[in-house]
Amino acid sequence: MTQTNQNLAVATLGGGCFWCLEAVYDDMRGIYSVVSGYTGGQMANPTYEQICTGRTGHAEVVQVTYDPDVVSYRDLLEVFFTIHDPTTLNRQGGDVGTQYRSAIFYHDEAQKETAESLIAELERAKVWDNPIVTEVTPLATFYAAEAYHQDYYANNAYQPYCQFVVQPKLAKFRQKFAEWRKG
Repeated sequence: MTQTNQNLAVATLGGGCFWCLEAVYDDMRGIYSVVSGYTGGQMANPTYEQICTGRTGHAEVVQVTYDPDVVSYRDLLEVFFTIHDPTTLNRQGGDVGTQYRSAIFYHDEAQKETAESLIAELERAKVWDNPIVTEVTPLATFYAAEAYHQDYYANNAYQPYCQFVVQPKLAKFRQKFAEWRKG
């Protein structure tokens, strides 16, 4: 695992709009920080407007810094596969485009192996009718999104998108993983 200060580790995940993932992981115990951003594309320092064109190749992602003594990388992935549909190519609900693809950007071989192993388990269990299309790719450069995207749900919980798209994913997490919530 990639280590940072205080024995923390980092995971980078894309599962549609980063606001949804950020809200869920912000509510999870063992999480030190969640930063919305972009990775997986060809352009340096992309803006939100540029990635929304679908021409930069970037995915909307969250970079989650967590304490592996409290929550494992596999735990993070179990939540990830619960709160988005990993069987839809380049879309999540009404959000369509390569920037909304399901993707795990691994930081090291251990993360890659964990991701591939869990995907194989989920496929064998036939959790979904359709095959998982989540890409498992090495992390290149991560770019933090603009400031107004950070803590978006916390700052805009009553905005319609948050009410109709983010809130149901957060509720699903809170119901299925109640023991993993902060507090």
